[in-house]
Amino acid sequence: MLSYAKGPETGLMESTIGRRLTEAAFRFPDRPAIISRHQNRRLSWVDLDREVCGWTAGLRALGLRPGDRVGIWSTNCVEWVLLQLACARAGMVLVNVNPAYRSHELGYVLRKSKMRAIFLWSRDERADYATILEEAAGGEKLDLRRVYLERNDLPAGQFGLEEDNESGDVVNIQYTSGTTGSPKGVLLTHRNLLNNASLAAAQMKLTEEDVICAPVPLYHCFGCVMGVLAAVTTGSALVLPNWSFDAGMTLDAVEAERATALYGVPTMFIAQLEHPEFSRFDLTSLRTGIMAGAPCPIEVMKRVVDEMHCSQITIAYGQTESSPVITMSQSDDPLEVRVSTVGTTLPNTETKIVSETGETVERGVQGELCTRGYLVMQGYDGEPEATAKAIDKEGWLHTGDLAVMREDGNCKITGRARDLIIRGGENVYPREIEEFLYTHPKIADVQVVGLPDARLGECVAAWIRLKTGETLTEGELREWCRNRIAHFKIPQHIRIVDSFPMTVTGKVQKYRIREIEIERLGLQQAARIETA
Repeated sequence: MLSYAKGPETGLMESTIGRRLTEAAFRFPDRPAIISRHQNRRLSWVDLDREVCGWTAGLRALGLRPGDRVGIWSTNCVEWVLLQLACARAGMVLVNVNPAYRSHELGYVLRKSKMRAIFLWSRDERADYATILEEAAGGEKLDLRRVYLERNDLPAGQFGLEEDNESGDVVNIQYTSGTTGSPKGVLLTHRNLLNNASLAAAQMKLTEEDVICAPVPLYHCFGCVMGVLAAVTTGSALVLPNWSFDAGMTLDAVEAERATALYGVPTMFIAQLEHPEFSRFDLTSLRTGIMAGAPCPIEVMKRVVDEMHCSQITIAYGQTESSPVITMSQSDDPLEVRVSTVGTTLPNTETKIVSETGETVERGVQGELCTRGYLVMQGYDGEPEATAKAIDKEGWLHTGDLAVMREDGNCKITGRARDLIIRGGENVYPREIEEFLYTHPKIADVQVVGLPDARLGECVAAWIRLKTGETLTEGELREWCRNRIAHFKIPQHIRIVDSFPMTVTGKVQKYRIREIEIERLGLQQAARIETA
């Protein structure tokens, strides 16, 4: 058998996010929709629909029009959800901005996306966002409306505006790190996102009786698609435990709200299991959820099933370019399947595994995983060449991930064709960090690799060659990075070197850098876990 699979044809929604919200408010008016525990806010579906109407009118009152890009730069909060849904209803394009971004990254996204407004909090315990925004502008006068959420200064507008959207309209831009060193804006439509959310929700058997606890960030597809839109399409309640992940607050939210589904990357589940007061929390309401973003160690999965009562926890695999989920385990799959594979192809979706020459390989043979169908992005914003490299002429999205399709159709991710590091669920491309570090006046050359990490899955390491006569300490470099790039991109291991291991033809041997660091740092055990 060839490594090709097509999920069942179940029929696709040709609707919009705004219309689905209206339907949810009609069908489940008084049921809980959004519960933001750290803000002490609880909205029913009819409350949510009403507030979204107000925000939609406010966006129009700002002078924004259908097709305009609107940025949201915030950790998890009710306002994030309100803006996501209001932009969708108003025909505008939400631009997700990672709250870990600092001036270097933010300045790039502001200009690249051509956003006309940005919503943000002035500051929080992590950063002074207002100051970072001004630094990102770099003295340039940007045509950018700033709406500070704590001031509640979104102007009032007229209600009763008719929605003017189609399912194929772009509704969201999410930035994913690029192999060319700069993030790319992934263009996603109502049709992409609603259907993917609905199909993933069906794998978990979610209904209006369910309560989803989502400590994952809303700026990721995991949060804003698997969280917000899965709730919109099913009527499930969505619980936000905190601004950002906190193991104790997540456990408390599960217990207090009687959550039935829990989301997270493996490190989040590990942190909850290792919480010093884990045993005092009543988690018996849990049934299902999603673990994604990195491979799950089998012992962790066993504990999630047994000690967290998530007997139907699922594993999902995908990427931003595919809206995001491509394959997913069934809630009743054997534990072995859920640990050793990333499940089978979702409905209305095609997958295949291809060789370097593009031929579909036999089952059991490694190759690059490709997918085709409604879930494939419209492309990269303003980058037709990059889009053409990612999506071939037959419509197949090339994920860059190496995989094997088993005889039973379940897929196993075996590696990455692209030079990608996944640190605690965050995608990090070495090229992006290298090009940033090259801007340091003392650095002549740099090579970035990923190293195995027992807690995060992988971490970032950098070998740096300085310019002649220069000196630079690890601490100085980290401090220089701190306010310029996201914390998860700052190298955890930094080594100043005189040269790099090279091939006879002069190419840097990154695999040797990785091997040397694994030996020096004593990471052999973590490396074995990674490749198991």
